[in-house]
Amino acid sequence: MAICAQIDDCMYHSSSNMTSLYRDHHCDRDQFPTETMQILTDHQNEVWFVQFSNNGEYLASSSSDCTAIIWKVQDNNRVTLKHTLRSHKNPVSFVAWSPDDTMLLTCGNMEVKLWDVETGTCKHAFGDDGSIVSSCAWFPDSKRFVCGSSDPKKGICMWDCNGNEIKAWRGIRMPKVLDLAVTPDGENLISIFSDKEIRILHVATGAELVISEQHSITSLSVSGDSKFIIVNLNSQEIHMWDVAGKWLKPLQYNGHRQQKYVIRSCFGGLNGTFIASGSEDSKVYIWNRRNSNPIEVLSGHLMTVNCISWNPRRPQILASASDDHTVRVWGPSCSK
Repeated sequence: MAICAQIDDCMYHSSSNMTSLYRDHHCDRDQFPTETMQILTDHQNEVWFVQFSNNGEYLASSSSDCTAIIWKVQDNNRVTLKHTLRSHKNPVSFVAWSPDDTMLLTCGNMEVKLWDVETGTCKHAFGDDGSIVSSCAWFPDSKRFVCGSSDPKKGICMWDCNGNEIKAWRGIRMPKVLDLAVTPDGENLISIFSDKEIRILHVATGAELVISEQHSITSLSVSGDSKFIIVNLNSQEIHMWDVAGKWLKPLQYNGHRQQKYVIRSCFGGLNGTFIASGSEDSKVYIWNRRNSNPIEVLSGHLMTVNCISWNPRRPQILASASDDHTVRVWGPSCSK
């Protein structure tokens, strides 16, 4: 209990070393990602989405320039271009890594494409029937994924990698899907419906839980342990809920700016201790999950920061995507 209390009191906790009762525990801020390590300028227009692979060895970004880029994270944490994925005809708004990191899904408005990460070749194209795909999410076996559509007639579809539709959730009760995610354990499908509802569907039993928000939700993210979700609201708040649905009220995080655009946040750091979000004031905000006020506000971008991704295997690194056409890679000040 004493060790846990020390860790809880450590606002920048990022060390995986054993904590001792014989000395006070303290993680220095200079081990935390607060400095720009690299600026990636290969996109030709607004960068809307960014995500590290599950093994932390790759980074994917997507842009309104109709491309997605796969980057390689080197041993020294420098990022180099691996593949530019060019076959989309519309802006690419979303990407999703397969759990085994061999494949990447890209959402380009009316079309979803499946890419081989090693070769950069397109393995299959899905959709192209006029339905706008908002987001995709993989199941843990890397053989199935779901796509959500903003067209109520399309709902949510589950596909295999060969283009076969396995299952679909459609009908009168299925309004437009704004965002969705599958918990890493594969048990729950979580989606944002009709602006203000979070629906948690237990895939095996079909049991459904609905959480209602008072303000419009723009995005969601799931913690690595499958226990929590965060949602960005256009009321300039981020709310964290438990997936089990036991909480009567969410934990709230504020300080960032969000009123007009889709802003995406993420869990990150050691054991998902932190939350990071983009913001309309061109900054990156970071919170310790136990505190509603940000512990860091990172400056550098020149326009709205749309999306943040924290490297799951290298907790001292995160990436941000912005309307200023760049991706910034952030690291600790001690690495400069």
